[in-house]
Amino acid sequence: MNTDQNTMENLQKLIDLIKDIDIAMMTTQDEDGSLRSRPMRTSETKADGTMWFFTGYHSGKSEELKHDSHVNLSFANTSDQTYISVSGRATLTKDKAKIDELWNPALKAWFPEGKEDPNVGLIKVTIDKAEYWDAPNSAVVHLYGMVKAAITGEPAHPGDNKKINL
Repeated sequence: MNTDQNTMENLQKLIDLIKDIDIAMMTTQDEDGSLRSRPMRTSETKADGTMWFFTGYHSGKSEELKHDSHVNLSFANTSDQTYISVSGRATLTKDKAKIDELWNPALKAWFPEGKEDPNVGLIKVTIDKAEYWDAPNSAVVHLYGMVKAAITGEPAHPGDNKKINL
């Protein structure tokens, strides 16, 4: 992992943006090469770029991760004009201590036997690369940027866009 100051600051900004978005679209690759996306609730994002998600241990996505561990996570908060794309490697685990640490009673909807459900598992994603777009959510700021671009002929720059390589 790249630990230079700029990368660490960008990673922290990324984590701060992600914490306000409950659901990510996780994309995996099927054995035939086709891509599949599904909504996943983020359970934890750590300062080192590790993300955790609960999953059915014997689910389709788990089988896809055994075939190819590359994943993409897409986050969007349209009300704040925040968009994030994360690429990384995923591992499937039944780590009991981590399950206990991250468990939320609402998960019983998917795992009726609670933390002891034989199908409960975790996906750990280690971020390799990420990119985020964070625009001011004020309509006035957007309008100003569009008008300025139209007058000057230069492209509008409505907010931050950063790429992070870890």
